[in-house]
Amino acid sequence: MTASLYLMIITGGKISNFAGTKSFAMIGASDGALLLGIAILWGLTGKFNIADISSPTNSPLEITAFLLLTTAAITKAGAMPLHSWMPTCGQFAPVSVMALLPAAVDKLLGIYLLVVIVRDLFVITSAGLSLVLAVIGAATIVIAVMIAMVQHNLKKLLSYHAISQVGYMVLGIATGTAVGLAGGVFHMLNHSIYKCCLFLCGGAVEQSSGTAELEELGGLGKKMPITFTCCLIAALSISGIPPFNGFASKWMVYQGVIQMDNSGAKDTVSLLWPVWLLSAMFGSALTLASFVKIIHSVFLGRSREKLSKVKDSSVIQLIPMVVLAVMCIIFGVFYLAILRSLIFPALDTEPALSTWQSGLATLLLIAGAIVGFGIWLIGKKVAKVRKVSTWYCGETVDNELMVVPGTHFYKTISEMNGLRQLYISQEKGWFDAYDQSGKLGLSATGMLRWLHNGVLPVYLTWVTVGLVIILFVICKIW
Repeated sequence: MTASLYLMIITGGKISNFAGTKSFAMIGASDGALLLGIAILWGLTGKFNIADISSPTNSPLEITAFLLLTTAAITKAGAMPLHSWMPTCGQFAPVSVMALLPAAVDKLLGIYLLVVIVRDLFVITSAGLSLVLAVIGAATIVIAVMIAMVQHNLKKLLSYHAISQVGYMVLGIATGTAVGLAGGVFHMLNHSIYKCCLFLCGGAVEQSSGTAELEELGGLGKKMPITFTCCLIAALSISGIPPFNGFASKWMVYQGVIQMDNSGAKDTVSLLWPVWLLSAMFGSALTLASFVKIIHSVFLGRSREKLSKVKDSSVIQLIPMVVLAVMCIIFGVFYLAILRSLIFPALDTEPALSTWQSGLATLLLIAGAIVGFGIWLIGKKVAKVRKVSTWYCGETVDNELMVVPGTHFYKTISEMNGLRQLYISQEKGWFDAYDQSGKLGLSATGMLRWLHNGVLPVYLTWVTVGLVIILFVICKIW
């Protein structure tokens, strides 16, 4: 699967080669961690059948196996801090590949692998391990969406949102509750629907306009109405707005977090449930704010003159977007049917959860929208509005100068003291595991070059030192 993903990414040509190499290296390393964790677990239990393994995390070896398998899972899923292959792919890989990535087997395997690790392979007796998962989930939600808010490239922005949504899945699993676990898996399914739709919409915009930079877009809502509608539905879904599917799964994750307080446990991860809940809700609010920026920058606002001939995509390209947008609605309104037919049987559980009347709520929302539209229509017909040209002190102002890009919406966030330094460090790759491991590798090879300088006395010195170490350690002459 890793090789298949690499081959898909590099179909974009030379510009996508680095993205393919980075993805292959990071996911390949996670495969190595996965195999090593399996080997340790087999050494401890002598079994390969998942149903026969239920290892308590008591000994250092068991904890090591758990951490290795978890590292593999979060890398494949794209959670922080092993996420950096995702935005690189988003920026340079073909949009057709990125549209498939949220539903790709390798990515979904990461989350389901984490479910198997937590529920089947191990019995988590250490609260510290649950705390690690909860911290990863909450940090991924908030940090990734804050990075997304200041991005100017549409595909890179969507990639960071894909990372942020993985945090909800990890947090739901970290709760250790049945409803949280089901919510995390359900969110994985919902994410594959609305994120694929968003990437397809982004690809349609890039193909029609020739760019994915937000500063060069605007006013495409009238020119691409179907793409705009599908993008709006998917944006509301990922933001957790009812009655769409993203709200249903996030609501379950919230319930799982709250139930941590009712579990009776007094460990740190349970006592910090308000922190996890606030992080999840705050992340949803920032997600909505970020997509307000996208909708304004791409579809609303003043249209640029160079985009005057832009039109909606072909029917073949629009059909997948429409189908996915409709699925966002169906999976939200009829979420209980989806849970009982897909999620609960897969997990072999049916947790007690607080439900909401999605059908009635949907009808009320539609009725409210109709009433609001009617009031607007009446006001438009009754009110007498005088329309005149804007006066610019006698000068003619170019249309391009009057375009207000959405990239300035949250610029103040990136300029705040403390956050500004973090944003700069992030752009320089200081928090990129791939870049830092590469620098570490170059430092190690540089030291080896310095040691192997071709001078015979230096080699004789190392031989002597090696013999002395052998005498002291192996022969124990001291």
